[in-house]
Amino acid sequence: MIILVRHGQTVTNAKRLLVGRSDPELTPLGERQARALRPLLADVTEVWSSPLQRALVTASIALPDLEPTVKKSFIEVDYGGLEGQPLSAVTPEQWQIFETDHRHALGGGESLASVDERVHVELDALLADETSLLYDNHHHLAIVSHVSPIKSATTWALGVAGSVAWRTRLDNGSLTTIAVRGVTPALIHFNLVPPVD
Repeated sequence: MIILVRHGQTVTNAKRLLVGRSDPELTPLGERQARALRPLLADVTEVWSSPLQRALVTASIALPDLEPTVKKSFIEVDYGGLEGQPLSAVTPEQWQIFETDHRHALGGGESLASVDERVHVELDALLADETSLLYDNHHHLAIVSHVSPIKSATTWALGVAGSVAWRTRLDNGSLTTIAVRGVTPALIHFNLVPPVD
């Protein structure tokens, strides 16, 4: 199976800022969220991570015995000129365009269609390889990433349009699990959040 992990809370998440390619630190809560994932990742034998530090640090805390392979395809969407701005800086009209036009790049950054393309290429390769961990019921691949790539992976597993992602919520420190039934991807869990001490 593939277990997709959203990184722990960052200082910018706590302030409700748009965070794409910038690289804020985890908060103490974010570190606790990463530690809370450990028991649920016991069968992980390989880990991939976005190149951003918030994902790499989450991986190092949640999976301290595994060295992550950095995968740029699982980096967060680029918000362009809106990077680091409060969510309120985006007008309702801008949100509506971003939500209804999957090829629109918010702030002149990257479109969600582009995120889908890069994430789906990686997942299609795993699906095509019957020896990959996607097909293993006992040894799993963890991918530590961000909201947009994990939602993209979810729509890939469900075989639905990328715009369906807007009807979902994905929390910091959550797990989303994908397996296969025969040769068809299947969503097993979505936004599973373990309790945090």
